Amino acid sequence: MRRGAAPLAAAALLVAGALPGAPAGRAAEGPNDIAMLIEGDAIARSLTGKPGDAARGRAVALSRERGNCAICHVIPAPDEQLHGNVGPSLRGIADRLSEGQIRLRVADERRVNAKSIMPSYYRVDGLKRVAAAYAGKPALTAEEIEDIVAFLATLRKDNEKR
Repeated sequence: MRRGAAPLAAAALLVAGALPGAPAGRAAEGPNDIAMLIEGDAIARSLTGKPGDAARGRAVALSRERGNCAICHVIPAPDEQLHGNVGPSLRGIADRLSEGQIRLRVADERRVNAKSIMPSYYRVDGLKRVAAAYAGKPALTAEEIEDIVAFLATLRKDNEKR
């Protein structure tokens, strides 16, 4: 391979992977040029290189100002009756999905289901009708995504607390 070809090939891979519905095994570009390697229906590696904090993830997921997951999903929590039912229940999600599968769904569910109405919390490219103040910025940071993944990974049927 000639000199300089490898960086160009890597850049082409990032651009190709950034398109909605990109084939599995491709890198998708996230904010701040962080590559998300999508393998099948998952992002196996942490977006930050380290595990998230489940307690912070629970706070972000339940926060009306940040994740606001409860607007569409039932989440095991004391005020569960106030949660939405548009999306699937998150009860026992760790029994159904791996951490990598959860990570891709939180970061960009539309790569799994192109018709999903779930927001892409980490993708910034190809979005429509984004307010100018939010253009080019993810809804959640990589750290917040990892915190939510850590929290959701605790939601198993056998250890849920009411």
